[in-house]
Amino acid sequence: MRRYFRNMRGYGANPPDPKWPGGAHVAVQFVVNYEEGGENCILHGDEASEAFLSEIVGAAPWPGMRHWNMESIYEYGARAGFWRLHRMFTQGEVPVTVFGVASALARSPEQVAAMREAKWEIASHGLKWIDYRAYAEEDERRDLQEAIQLHAEVVGDRPTGLYLGRTSVNSVKLAAGEGGFTWISDTYDDDLPYWLDHDGHGNAISPQLVIPYTLDANDMRFATPQGFNSGDQFFAYLKDAFDTLYEEGSRGRPAMMSVGLHCRLIGRPGRAAALQRFIDYVKGHEKVWLANRMDIARHWKEHHPYEAPGLRPSRMDEAAFVSRFGGIFEHSPWIAERAFRLELGPAHDSAAGLHNALARAFRAASKEERLGVLSAHPDLAGKLAAAKRLTPESASEQATAGLDALTDGERARFTDLNTRYGQKFGFPFIIAVKDHSKDGILKAFEARIENGRDEEFATACGQVERIAYLRLKDLLPS
Repeated sequence: MRRYFRNMRGYGANPPDPKWPGGAHVAVQFVVNYEEGGENCILHGDEASEAFLSEIVGAAPWPGMRHWNMESIYEYGARAGFWRLHRMFTQGEVPVTVFGVASALARSPEQVAAMREAKWEIASHGLKWIDYRAYAEEDERRDLQEAIQLHAEVVGDRPTGLYLGRTSVNSVKLAAGEGGFTWISDTYDDDLPYWLDHDGHGNAISPQLVIPYTLDANDMRFATPQGFNSGDQFFAYLKDAFDTLYEEGSRGRPAMMSVGLHCRLIGRPGRAAALQRFIDYVKGHEKVWLANRMDIARHWKEHHPYEAPGLRPSRMDEAAFVSRFGGIFEHSPWIAERAFRLELGPAHDSAAGLHNALARAFRAASKEERLGVLSAHPDLAGKLAAAKRLTPESASEQATAGLDALTDGERARFTDLNTRYGQKFGFPFIIAVKDHSKDGILKAFEARIENGRDEEFATACGQVERIAYLRLKDLLPS
């Protein structure tokens, strides 16, 4: 058995209506990342200097050495950039969520006091602004606990939201397992919040609300190759993103827009003006909900509380899987057995997804095996139907087209067609009866009996797959 735990489906083609307050077309959420004083630095006990997200694009760590220019650039964010953003958001009465590195907050008591006075939400951004990708799981867990404790000491309350940023494969699992975070944001995979109930390795965890973040509508791209080179580019990108989401929301698909900011980047005068223009632009639209991340979390929990999912084929054991889906292809449980061995994941927990896996097993089978599947189907309105020996699925399907209530003339017509068709092709006539009326079935019967055998074999196989899909739609989300 192989299982693929990345979720490539999400909400699929029909995301839920978030029901934003006031019927807003889009929820806009501004994040101020406060990292200054928490970055890699020899003074902080780190092995090398910081090299990430500064004016020095392409900087490299200096092992064992302080990088005076890098330190100074980060200090600008605390000394000047923060206060420029603070004035901008407080004067505009715009809610803010701070992603606060605990050690950085501890080194900036006046900024923390200003955040609290402005009633900004202060979420955790980890203990240090460092890269956790190669950390041992226990070391990362210890840092998370220390970050929570230090945050509580400095801010006055433990953090109830978390965005680590420079994550390892264990970061989301550790955050969800800690149990004290209302929301976490270490994903970039959706335009809406969602509930996570596995750790990325298939293990169940308590439901965790995820509010995805952004790396595109983010001023970090001022500090990356092929990023933003001017405030105009930043504003244009934010405006295009907002306009797209606002238009989609007006057409019945509201979503969320996150804007990521850094004091040392957008806080520079040549960039701050672009942010102010965007704030003014957003506030010039009526159907917008400006919120912090906890506002969004509370709203989502109220309007879209966690609901235990129904069938999840990708998480079933083989016996349960074959028992539940072995009859989707008529009397052919071997198809479910083979499908179970494929690389199933969350994308296969829908009707379309599981149908693809089952159809793969059917299509990969030999022609003789597929002929066996065709031959396992009953005649339409035939002897098995008359003797009430159809499978429940076939009986229900034939009844939907009225094949269980034929006139004597219609029954004679079906009998004749079944006999001629079987003699010519060697397998019964197969059609997805839910797609047709009784008259339509008869017309198709009469037309297809004129086909050559290869053409009709392919047509019948396609109808078998269609029948399977319609059966799955009765069991799984479509």
